[in-house]
Amino acid sequence: QVQVVESGGGLVQPGGSLRLSCATSGFVFSIYHMGWYRQTPGKQRELVATITGGGTTNYADSVKGRFTISRDNAKRTVYLQMDSLKPEDTAVYYCKTQIGATDYWGQGTQVTVSS
Repeated sequence: QVQVVESGGGLVQPGGSLRLSCATSGFVFSIYHMGWYRQTPGKQRELVATITGGGTTNYADSVKGRFTISRDNAKRTVYLQMDSLKPEDTAVYYCKTQIGATDYWGQGTQVTVSS
């Protein structure tokens, strides 16, 4: 059974940092792409960053230079290091993998950037 569980969200001041984690189980983690997405009320879920099994990364323009996605295949975990956070980064952040035609999402973790 595929499981994807996010953690690490919270309240942070503008300019601060957070690191999100996404722990997984139930599939061969090392060969699958992983992605971080975010969603705010009334808006569609949007891509933040992705990483392939081989470690190639891709970022939304809005987070380039501030966020870093990484993975630890031994721990079956993907991370999102978020630096220089802005109020507009406030959202629920989700982790996702796609296996075949099925997307597997976590429950999300809230990130709030506010003074």
